[in-house]
Amino acid sequence: MIIRVLSTSLVAGFLAGVLVAVIQHFTTTPLILAAEVFESQAAEAPSLISPAVFRGDDARLILAHADHDAAAGGEEGWAPADGIERTLYTSTVTIATAIGFAFLLLAGLLASGDRIDPQRALMWGAAGFVVTGLAPALGLAPELPGMPAADLIDRQVWWVATAVATGGALWLILRSRSLALQILGVALLVAPHVIGAPHLHGGEVSRVPAELAARFAATSLAVHAVLWAATGLAVGWFWQWTDSTGRA
Repeated sequence: MIIRVLSTSLVAGFLAGVLVAVIQHFTTTPLILAAEVFESQAAEAPSLISPAVFRGDDARLILAHADHDAAAGGEEGWAPADGIERTLYTSTVTIATAIGFAFLLLAGLLASGDRIDPQRALMWGAAGFVVTGLAPALGLAPELPGMPAADLIDRQVWWVATAVATGGALWLILRSRSLALQILGVALLVAPHVIGAPHLHGGEVSRVPAELAARFAATSLAVHAVLWAATGLAVGWFWQWTDSTGRA
């Protein structure tokens, strides 16, 4: 069983990750590169925008937000060179993420006792997108480099808490037969958004045009959904294939 779980997760995650890496190359990556142009221009002439120190995120596949904070005039952190090197690093992270999603899907399916097939795994993938993509994005939309943002730790804590609460809420609402537990699930679902995500309340100015930021947020969520759907289908298909061939 352990070998079967490992092989299914690795194969399904690799296939889904490669597919989404190609999609990213033509969708979110050009938007990130466009935003970095505005970021570098602002860094060269900060007085034209604001004397404040900005906070930016190099968000490619939005799970938790990575931080790029740098004071004006400070040294920039390491980043892969544009071109093949950058594509390789981004694709590797995407494939690794897909493999992790595949492990999570299989763990949930096995723990629930559900039959594992493409249709059921796709449903679990849809739930995974709601938990790690849609629900957190209602408070913290995917961000481009050069966009002002609240403290990294605060955002990560809220993101993780929202994902955990949403996952628990969906389980209670969809799997419980108790009305009280279903009501508790609804309360868990809305609680993170009632509390509210951390945001800056000062006069910081974004380096990125609003239209570009909106396109990136929408595109990132769409790519995130494709990643979960592709991973779910691949998990269900490969698990069934191992059943039909007697490989375990």
